[in-house]
Amino acid sequence: MSLTQELNNMREQASKTLPADKWKVMIASTDRLVEDHLSGQALKVGDKMVDFELPNVKNEKVSLAEHLAKGPVVLSFYRGGWCPYCNVELKALQDILPQLKDKGATLIAVSPETPDNSLSTSEKNELAFPVLSDIDNVVAKKIGLVFQMPEELREIYHSFGLDVSKHNGNQEYELPMPATYVIDSEGKITYAFVQEDYTQRADPEEVLKAL
Repeated sequence: MSLTQELNNMREQASKTLPADKWKVMIASTDRLVEDHLSGQALKVGDKMVDFELPNVKNEKVSLAEHLAKGPVVLSFYRGGWCPYCNVELKALQDILPQLKDKGATLIAVSPETPDNSLSTSEKNELAFPVLSDIDNVVAKKIGLVFQMPEELREIYHSFGLDVSKHNGNQEYELPMPATYVIDSEGKITYAFVQEDYTQRADPEEVLKAL
């Protein structure tokens, strides 16, 4: 089963099991982002990727430029380890890690979670690639990925026992749109997947083709 199929199945199951009133608010929140075409402000194919240096799960600084010096980079932005769709995506990326390495590429994942929470995500999914913390979404904002969660959506997440502010270490309630970029060694974006709908992600097969 492809990642796309698995995510679609998850969405369908969620629509059947979550309370109808809460599901309606969640869908409406996503629909507003789509209507605003938020993805249109993000970096796209042909653009130069923003350079950055971010801490990994051990709080060690990791530089994009350092990895680009070795070859292409697959850069994936996800919302956090609390997001089931993100975890499925991260596992799917882990599965193609050997093929990425065969193509001389490095895989890097980035979220606004603190390093401690990123460590939990990395360990839970047994990830063997760098998972970085973009505190306050500094890098994601430069790329054009960030939006603020509406109040009604925060309340629904709280009812599920999920407090995004604790995961991110601030009170901003800002998240990046799911995004996957393939960047060549010169820093140029050669593939871009940016989606307002958090249940949709770049399929690993498409990423491999892009490389």
